[in-house]
Amino acid sequence: MEVAIYLAMMLVSIVLIGAILLQARGGGLGSAFGGDNMSVQRTRRGFEKLLFQFTIGIAFVFFALALLASFVL
Repeated sequence: MEVAIYLAMMLVSIVLIGAILLQARGGGLGSAFGGDNMSVQRTRRGFEKLLFQFTIGIAFVFFALALLASFVL
């Protein structure tokens, strides 16, 4: 049981990393520290919105698996 949970966590984490990397908008490292002065607000549409919601769902699945793994041990 533990091995199956850990394998599922590894698979979900790889999918989560991929989904997060697909969302990169070319912000760069400078904008992470406040170097970006463009404060234009955009609305997510189409594939971008679907990817955003998918990422949130996968994050919840990962969190649930982590809780399950902590209770199984």
